[in-house]
Amino acid sequence: MNEYQNKMKKSKIKRKNELVVLFLSLIVFFCGFFIGSRVALKKQAVLSTFNRNTEIQNKNLKNDEIKNRFTTFQPAGVYMPWKQKRKDGEKVAYLTFDDGPSLNNTPRILEILNKNNIKATFFLIGKNAEINKDLVKEEVKEGHVVANHTYSHQLKYRQNPSLFVDDVNRCNLILRSVIGRDYDLKLVRFPGGSFNTRGLNMNPFKDAITKAGYHYVDWNDWIGDASGNNIPVDNLMNELKKYTNHDTVVILMHDAAAKTTTVQALPKVIEYLKSRGYTFETLN
Repeated sequence: MNEYQNKMKKSKIKRKNELVVLFLSLIVFFCGFFIGSRVALKKQAVLSTFNRNTEIQNKNLKNDEIKNRFTTFQPAGVYMPWKQKRKDGEKVAYLTFDDGPSLNNTPRILEILNKNNIKATFFLIGKNAEINKDLVKEEVKEGHVVANHTYSHQLKYRQNPSLFVDDVNRCNLILRSVIGRDYDLKLVRFPGGSFNTRGLNMNPFKDAITKAGYHYVDWNDWIGDASGNNIPVDNLMNELKKYTNHDTVVILMHDAAAKTTTVQALPKVIEYLKSRGYTFETLN
């Protein structure tokens, strides 16, 4: 009987020890699970923060790129790159396109420029930019410079100069609304140019736009597409070759809807300029 009681007593002690071990094992397991979960959550939080910070940094880099491209360092007033002495000995061509964007010609011009890895400067009419916002965004996305060609493109210059400035400001607001608030390039091209010709006295308008903080640029070379529509490509090339005699050339072209032969001439324009040793840059 005593032997049986001793066996029972030992069996109870064994079961008790097993329960204690099991209980302690469960405690260790849950503690490990809890600590592991906390570590995993912490790692996830760190990774999430890293991803979020990376996303913000990438966005800031993109914004900085746009800001740098569209922040002008030119003083207000007339801007004539061909009169600035270059110290690098390079021959530089600035391809510029006025009066766009247009649905038929601007995409084709962008395609040609992209194929040749060339960046250009587009002087946009505000009312055209307003209805072709996607094309404005595409120009910016492709790395081109977008500048101001007034909102309404009035050529007569019979209004008060303050109204002209208002028209330029309106275009600037349109461009900023499409490109973003980092757009701050106060670069203007007067419709028809700022020349005191055609019986016009442009001085009051140039003074007004300068006081408003803008700098304006004309051109010292062109292809002659401002003279009419459907001008043969050979004629456009002949006009270009007449004036390509400077180390720096700002070339006037147009991407308005009617200027289809300009698009046809563009590959030849690029080929000719390259053969003359020109590299390509954008205005600022």
